[in-house]
Amino acid sequence: MNLKLSRPLAFFDLETTGVQVGKDKIVEICVLKVAPDGTEDCKTWRINPGIPIPKQSSDIHGITDDMVKDCPKFGDLALEIYNFIKDADLSGYNSNRFDLPLIAEEFLRTDID
Repeated sequence: MNLKLSRPLAFFDLETTGVQVGKDKIVEICVLKVAPDGTEDCKTWRINPGIPIPKQSSDIHGITDDMVKDCPKFGDLALEIYNFIKDADLSGYNSNRFDLPLIAEEFLRTDID
């Protein structure tokens, strides 16, 4: 597939503590960024949500409290994540209904608008 991009395109996926945008937190974010010249850069951040990960959520994504206990919190990574995606158009499966609102909520909690 040949995409004609004028800006980078960032495909992203979140793993979270649940599905309530105003309450739940990100435990992992993966971003595949495709530049207009076709080069790709992929980054994954594992995040300590600061709240327990319900078993129902761990059963879906496989990430447990023990796996994130020593990971940085979102606020510690927010600027790095923002800088990676700020120049890109965002894309992802179900992203408009869940992922974008949740990541926006996480950024707002760290004063990044």
